Amino acid sequence: MLMGEYMHTIDAKGRVILPADFRSELGESFIITKGLDSCLFIYTMTEWENLSTKLKQLPLAKAEARAFVRFFFSGARQLECDKQGRFLVPAALRAHAKLQKDVVLIGISSRIELWSREEWNRYNEEINPSVSSIAENLVDLGI
Repeated sequence: MLMGEYMHTIDAKGRVILPADFRSELGESFIITKGLDSCLFIYTMTEWENLSTKLKQLPLAKAEARAFVRFFFSGARQLECDKQGRFLVPAALRAHAKLQKDVVLIGISSRIELWSREEWNRYNEEINPSVSSIAENLVDLGI
């Protein structure tokens, strides 16, 4: 299971160190793509295949389904870490997530999210006051 929060920096070439805990979970290669909330999503190959299967089942006739599939697949890249445990974040994905220097990698059970530290802090400031009410609403979903 992917979990935890790790602060890192992105170097001038666009490389980020993947924490050892995450490397062992991801395996040799993994998928990175545009995520929601101005971050990037990183998936194991198995999780990406599961998501891809679900996305392929969306109705092609619905504009929202086409847009969502385009969003995820257009930015997707298969990556590997180098010997130092770094991976190169493609320029278009760095722009999508507003990655400059300081980044945060967070484990979210079945995926990793890569955030600019500034965006992550802003997101937390917005969401933290609402966490209790969000938790109350999730009771209706059986959580």
